[in-house]
Amino acid sequence: MSTNHIQLNKVTLGGLLVTLGIIYGDIGTSPLYVMKAIVGEQPIEEQVILGALSCIFWTLTLQTTIKYVYLTLNADNKGEGGIFSLYTLVKRLKKKGLIVPAIIGGSALLADGIITPPISVSSAIEGLKTYQPELDTVPIVITILFILFFIQRFGSKFIGKFFGPMMLLWFGMLGVLGTIPLFGNIGVLKALNPYYAIHLLSIHHEGFYVLGFVFLCTTGAEALYSDMGHCGRANIRVSWAFVKTMLVLNYFGQGAYLISHSGQTLSTLSGNPTNPGNPFYLLMPDWFLPFGIAIATSAAVIASQALISGSFTLISEAMRLNFWPKVSVKFPTELRGQLYIPSINWLLFLGCVFIVLHFRESGNMEAAYGLAIVLCMLMTTTLLGYYMVMKRYNKILIVAVICIYFTIEISFLIANISKFHHGGYVSLGIAGLLAMIMAVWFTAKRIRSEYTEFTKIANYKTVLSELSNDMSIPKYATHLVYMTNAQLGDEIESKIIYSILQKRPKRADIYWFVHVNVVDEPYKMEYRVREIMKDDVIRVDFYLGFRVAPRVNLMFKQVVRDMVKRSEVDITSRYESLNRNNVIGDFKFVIIEKFLSYDNDLPWYERIILDIYFILKKISLSEGRAFGLDSSSVKVEKFPIVIHPPEDFNLVRIDDCPN
Repeated sequence: MSTNHIQLNKVTLGGLLVTLGIIYGDIGTSPLYVMKAIVGEQPIEEQVILGALSCIFWTLTLQTTIKYVYLTLNADNKGEGGIFSLYTLVKRLKKKGLIVPAIIGGSALLADGIITPPISVSSAIEGLKTYQPELDTVPIVITILFILFFIQRFGSKFIGKFFGPMMLLWFGMLGVLGTIPLFGNIGVLKALNPYYAIHLLSIHHEGFYVLGFVFLCTTGAEALYSDMGHCGRANIRVSWAFVKTMLVLNYFGQGAYLISHSGQTLSTLSGNPTNPGNPFYLLMPDWFLPFGIAIATSAAVIASQALISGSFTLISEAMRLNFWPKVSVKFPTELRGQLYIPSINWLLFLGCVFIVLHFRESGNMEAAYGLAIVLCMLMTTTLLGYYMVMKRYNKILIVAVICIYFTIEISFLIANISKFHHGGYVSLGIAGLLAMIMAVWFTAKRIRSEYTEFTKIANYKTVLSELSNDMSIPKYATHLVYMTNAQLGDEIESKIIYSILQKRPKRADIYWFVHVNVVDEPYKMEYRVREIMKDDVIRVDFYLGFRVAPRVNLMFKQVVRDMVKRSEVDITSRYESLNRNNVIGDFKFVIIEKFLSYDNDLPWYERIILDIYFILKKISLSEGRAFGLDSSSVKVEKFPIVIHPPEDFNLVRIDDCPN
């Protein structure tokens, strides 16, 4: 267990503050829109409010506290969490189909990253309508989102220092605002009785489908698990007790306020028929409202920042697990796990702008919100069940957990599906597109690997040795380095041998074969060296965690330095004049890139998958850049993939007729 992992599992004041800033932005800003969505445009009724509060309390208890804080956080992968970390744990069971919940869950989480920033920022900014009811908040929201996405390139280290204290202020404000109305109606606490939650389904104007709005109170629960590696399980569990208390106080305070205005509507409370009041802002005295809006906007930005950072981490993991095309990854700070992916950053921004322009107001966005994330939660429950089986939990406990949470989450899913025509199609469409990309990329990689030919290096030892010493062939490089996908240390792709011996004979003093293994431990960085032929052929295997960027250029240089220190290899040039002066020989990397040959007879579905794969490949990062190689020392060779070549043609030769 790493030192960092041990430290993260210690509860510290600093750790608790960082946890508040990183993890709770999404779930912490839910009081901005949940009660408003449940009440809607209907007259306020005490029984409806009590039912809403009961549903919210028990959702936060069952879904967030028990499932995520106490059950799912146990499924840590060397201190890391998230649906892809959970997948890497359970895939050891080698059960077919585990890839499906991983892909659906990951794409749904990314879709949530596109919807959360617009609804959080819009809900906060709409507080300004209290002063100017006709104000168009769309330009303000888009401006804030642009600034937020623009500063991602600099990393969140600087602004991150303010996240913790800001969220502490936010949750403190939630608690205080909720407590004041409670003094006037302490009887609202009877909503803790689950009877009122069940009763709500029969009296609310939406009926069972009101659960779609209730679900909004727990949409940020997945972030508690996804960001475990940044904060640690112990800090999350301790801080959640405080966060949940403040959330419940605020919800119940909103409920007490609304019950005191029974019979009225949110529109009459705001004094503007076209602008329904927000119970969250109605709690605030007039003099505090500007401060409340400013604090709420800051909390919404922090919530958005957490989703954006989480999306970067998710895509980075997806690339390493062969779920996503290779894209450029930058490291703006020295903080572990902090990264910036420009293409994803601006893709998210365009998605957010589309959501804002399409829905315009947070009330309209509520329909699109929740549908994708409930799918992610269902997939997490599925993988969690496999994890509990793998860890040999009590069978009765496994069955109980799976049945309870499938029942709860399928109920939420059915309730959210009712939103499909009102905007849910947007979140499902985004999640579906992302899932298709992941599925195509993964399947195409598998098809390619199935038809890649490998050969034993031992069969070519003699010819490689003779080629290395054949002075009649011009030297191609002192050190020739090939990236290989061969898992077995004594094998190599046939295409590599063809490249060395036949495409153009490549004489080198030393042939290096480098292979990168993606391992289940998130931040593992190890390597192994095999000397296949003394001073002629060397293989290097890197074992990198799925959260480690494969900067092979830098890593390979360190391997060579280590080998030189141990006197395992001589990297000085073999040219006599350069050797006398101890000049280091040149290193040349060769990347084998494949394209789909027309000489194929593929099933139609494989052809479609590979066609889409190669289209995605054209707009993704090249293999050389993906491996972090210096372009000046990289040679790319293209080879056709011939899969299922067609049978011999019935081609008949025609001989010339004799005179």
